Amino acid sequence: MQNTSIYNVLRYSLIAFPLAFAGIPIYLHAPDYYSVIMGLEIEIIGFSLLFLRIFDAFLDPLIGLVSDRYFNLRDKIIYFGAFLLFSGFWMIFHPINSNILIWFCLSIFICTLGFSVLSINLQAFGGLWDVPREKITKIITIRESIGLIGLLISAIIPTALYSYYGEENFHIFSIFLFFILIITLIFFSRWHKFSVIKKPKKISKNDAFRIILKNRNAKLFFTSYFLSAFAASIPATLIIFYVRDYLMAESFLGYFLVVYFTSGALSMPLWKFLSKRYSCTQAWLFSMILAITTFIWAYFIRSQDITEFFIICLFSGMAVGANLALPSSIIAEYIYINKHEEYAASYYSVNNFLSKFSLAIAAGIALPILGFMNYKPGLPRVDDLFPITYALIPCIIQATAIFVILRLIKSKT
Repeated sequence: MQNTSIYNVLRYSLIAFPLAFAGIPIYLHAPDYYSVIMGLEIEIIGFSLLFLRIFDAFLDPLIGLVSDRYFNLRDKIIYFGAFLLFSGFWMIFHPINSNILIWFCLSIFICTLGFSVLSINLQAFGGLWDVPREKITKIITIRESIGLIGLLISAIIPTALYSYYGEENFHIFSIFLFFILIITLIFFSRWHKFSVIKKPKKISKNDAFRIILKNRNAKLFFTSYFLSAFAASIPATLIIFYVRDYLMAESFLGYFLVVYFTSGALSMPLWKFLSKRYSCTQAWLFSMILAITTFIWAYFIRSQDITEFFIICLFSGMAVGANLALPSSIIAEYIYINKHEEYAASYYSVNNFLSKFSLAIAAGIALPILGFMNYKPGLPRVDDLFPITYALIPCIIQATAIFVILRLIKSKT
C-alpha cells in the first residue's frame, strides 16, 4: 500500500511553495516594475502580456501532450521546468538598459514557460499517484495549502526586503527562490524514487483533447472554470494600481494580500468538509456565491476605506481556497471515473491553458483600458474608473460562471 503519511505527501507537495512564491512577483509586481521603474507605457505592457500569455497558454496543451507521451521522463521534465522558471525570473528583475520591451517579453516568456511545465506535471503526478481515491482530495488540499503559504510569504517579502535593500529587493528575492527550488526538488526526488505512479496506457491515436472535451460535463466544467478564472484575473492584474492609486493605501498592500491568502488557507478545511458533505462541484458553487456577494462591495468603497477593504479581503479570500483545491479534485475525479490516466497531463494542461488565457485577456483588456482613460501609474485616480474595472466587471463575469456551474450540477443529477 502506498505511503500517504503527511510527511510523504509533503515531499511531493513542497514544490508548490516555490511555484506560488514566484507567482506574485511574476503576475503582480512585474507589470508595475516595468511601468514605474523602467518607464514602459501601461498600454504597451498590457498588449505585450496579452500576446505573451495567449501564446504561453496555447503551449500548455502541447506541454501536456509531450509530458504524457514521455511519461518515463516526467521527473526530468519537472527539473527542466524549474530551471526555466528560475532563469526567466532572474531575467525579469535584472533587466538590461537597452531594448527593454524585448527583454521584458523574452524574460516573461521563459519564466511562464517554466511555470507551466512545472505546474502541469506536478498536478499530473498528483492525479497519477497510485493511492486510494478517497486520499486524492487530502493530497491536493495539502499541496494547495503549501502553495497558499508560498503566496502568503511572497505577499510580504518584497515590501520587507524593500525596507532593507531598496530597489535591490527582487535581487535578494531571486536568491531566496533559487535555494527554495533546490531544497524542494531534493524532497520531490526522494518522493518520486519510492512512490508508485500509474503508468499510462498506450496513447490513443485519437486526439487527446477531443476525447477529453467530448464529455458534456467536462465542457461545462472547463467553461465555468474559465469564466471564474477570468473574473479573478482582472482584480489580480489591477490590485497594485487599485490599492496604491485609488485606495491610497500602498503601505497596506502586503497586509491586504496576507489577509486574503490567510483566509483562503484557513478556509480549506471548510471546503474539504463541504466537498464530502455535498460534492466538489457544489462546494465550488458555494465558494463562487461567497466571492460575488463579498467582492461586489469593492465597487462602493472609496479612498482610505482601509477597514472595509480588509473585510472584503477576508471574506472574498475564503473563496480562493476553494478555487485552488476543488477544480483539481474535480479533474482528478474525471480522470478516475473515465479511466483517462494516460491523458492526466492533458487534462491539467487544459486547466492551465484556461487559467493563463484568462490572465492574458484580463491584462490585454484591463491595462489598456486604464491607459486609454489617461491613467498614469503612481498618480492618484479617484473617479469611477477603478470601481468599474476592478470590481463591477469581475462580478458580472463571476455571475455568468455561477449560471454555467448550475447547469453542470443539473446535468449530473
